Amino acid sequence: MTKVAIVEDSKATREGLEAVINLSPDYRCVCACASAEEALNELPKHQPEIVLMDIHLPGMSGVKCVAQLKNLMPRVRVIMITVYRNPDLIFGALRAGACGYLLKRSDPAEVLDAIREAKEGGAPMTGEIARQVIAYFQSQTVVEDEVEKLTAREREVLEFLAKGHSNKEIAASLSVSVAAIRWHLTHIYQKLHVQSRTQAVSKFRPQT
Repeated sequence: MTKVAIVEDSKATREGLEAVINLSPDYRCVCACASAEEALNELPKHQPEIVLMDIHLPGMSGVKCVAQLKNLMPRVRVIMITVYRNPDLIFGALRAGACGYLLKRSDPAEVLDAIREAKEGGAPMTGEIARQVIAYFQSQTVVEDEVEKLTAREREVLEFLAKGHSNKEIAASLSVSVAAIRWHLTHIYQKLHVQSRTQAVSKFRPQT
């Protein structure tokens, strides 16, 4: 019997997931919490193998809860359940230690399949989420290739841009003219395929 816990602030969703789990002969819900703080206090007492966790919780977020829970229970497998499709949220949760990700509209069979897959060491995700994962890594590869084309000086300029410095301030720091900084920016925009300082920084910052 696989022990499962739920961390979800919506009572209706929490009770619905609990019913789905307990109706299965293979799983048992040993703990259902309404907040991250409650989960961090209660889950170590019950030692679930699988945790279904909402990403947006009152107080501490689900992402932060995953990170702290993994410190307390390194072997626990956490599946995020949310209505959001935001790739930043997806990867924030995965980086924090989650093993899978399901949308809240997933039907009971999908939830049980995800628990089984997580129990077996897999990474359960809906097809929609899996496609976003693939697209994310493909886009990251493109960005990395673009950033690799930057010269050392162009990277220096971008470092200053990321810290909010003006062209004049960057020029003074690097002991060059403002015209030289504009020239570097022109080449940076071309190499990163962007049209503004903000776009350039947003592409460069994940690499720093």
